[in-house]
Amino acid sequence: MGRLAIVRLLLDTHIWLWSLLAPERLAPNVAAALEAADNELWLSPISIWELTVLVQKGRIILDRDTEDWVAAAFARVPLREAMTTHGVAIETTRITLPHRDPADHLIAATARVFGLMLVTADARLLGVNGLPTLANAG
Repeated sequence: MGRLAIVRLLLDTHIWLWSLLAPERLAPNVAAALEAADNELWLSPISIWELTVLVQKGRIILDRDTEDWVAAAFARVPLREAMTTHGVAIETTRITLPHRDPADHLIAATARVFGLMLVTADARLLGVNGLPTLANAG
């Protein structure tokens, strides 16, 4: 019997945060994908930036300083860093999203440049042409 292929998953910011702070919000298919030992989990630095903005606005309250929280989160669940490169910046011009959120454009472009499947619950990202996604749907 053949071995299953490794799936390379880019976690959208909310999926990453839910996996750590509110795992009950993850659909069973997403929880299973995140727990599968063969899958690679990736995160864009844009997600760290989005977290800092949410903390500054008081929309998320962490139990420690943001830098320490992020370090502890990466120690708990190691993720590969999907760098924001020149190629990612250029790719943002080739993606048509139904909104202008620059973070979403950068994350979607990152998925395309690195050949990653974006894990998201954001209906505005699901079904975007040329963007492989795994929907957080129950």
